[in-house]
Amino acid sequence: MYDAIVVGARCAGSPTAMLLARKGFRVLLVDRATFPSDSMSTHFIHPPGVAQLKRWGLLERVAASNCPPFTKMSLDLGPFALTGTCPPADGVREHYAPRRKVLDKILVDAAVEGGVELREGFRLQEIRWDSDRVVGISGHSTDGTTVTEDARVVVGADGMRSLVAQAVQAPEYNAKPALTCAYYTYWSGVAIEGAELYPRDRWMVIAFPTNDDLVCTFTEWPHEEFHSVRTDIEGAFLDKLELTPALAGRIRSAKREANFVGTAVLPNFFRKPYGPGWALVGDAGFHKDPNMAQGITDAFRDAELLAEAIDEGLSERQPFEEALAGYEQQRNTAAMPGYELNLQLASLQPPSPEMQQLFGALHGNQTETDRFWGAIEGTVSIPEFFSPENMQRIISMA
Repeated sequence: MYDAIVVGARCAGSPTAMLLARKGFRVLLVDRATFPSDSMSTHFIHPPGVAQLKRWGLLERVAASNCPPFTKMSLDLGPFALTGTCPPADGVREHYAPRRKVLDKILVDAAVEGGVELREGFRLQEIRWDSDRVVGISGHSTDGTTVTEDARVVVGADGMRSLVAQAVQAPEYNAKPALTCAYYTYWSGVAIEGAELYPRDRWMVIAFPTNDDLVCTFTEWPHEEFHSVRTDIEGAFLDKLELTPALAGRIRSAKREANFVGTAVLPNFFRKPYGPGWALVGDAGFHKDPNMAQGITDAFRDAELLAEAIDEGLSERQPFEEALAGYEQQRNTAAMPGYELNLQLASLQPPSPEMQQLFGALHGNQTETDRFWGAIEGTVSIPEFFSPENMQRIISMA
């Protein structure tokens, strides 16, 4: 019997499995994919996530993957841009935006090195129960053989369409409908120093560097425009690009190196992330629009929180469900401010008069502009920075 079986070996599952194995638990990690392989995803790792990679001993591997670090963030508002560098997280200011075929392989390898048993190409068939408690899984190995395994806890890290979440009927809450559709692609020959964000009325594009001297452009339209956009994604992108002259010239003279990848299935929800013999982590337990690119950083955070909670429960230092309830509370407390701000930004509406006033006051105030970026990147408290008192203080300074 395994102490834990983790279903899904990408940016939530592999760190959870790795951290549990490092604590001495016997862990099985399964995924229908083989590695390295790509996945439709955001790329950003914000400084708090980069700090976790450093703490886990994996940052050097990401840095060695030909993925450039950057600290400069620029929000182009049309008349002016707010450019800055966020305050550090545990001494780390850098962002990375690696391709998932690079990042996930690093994470999987680290899990195996930590003692995790990995089974790639594994197709989950069912979650196994004993009365009302999850006790294991069954599925098919690469040769089609049916495999059954038992565990003290089964962790679903298998994405927003999680089969584990479906099997345990994990309740959703704070759910909101999809707000946008999103597409991204890669370009060569684009000069860029950091991440550039261009919010426009009912449209947004973000450009940032990634592996192999490529620049990724990530673009969002309102959800209701999906069917018109998908008929000619590149045409729709290039047409809107005229709204961003600072970026348009560089992209039009560049070479596109990949197809556009994207979807309109971008729901926003929390799921109850635990129950008798099971837990959820990453997008399986908490999913949001990719506007702020929080997914990977949040997955790293929650992997650490869940591994600590499972350790508490399996080691019997705390009742198992009590430890997992603490994990849910910690996750929600950490995630909710960013979730709510992300919903506002994903509406793709013009800034409110109050926000326009704030942006105007930030222009020329480098200290507060850096703190603004800290709120976006997770190194400054969102409720504190956007509180009416703090916003008025910044406006008064201007």
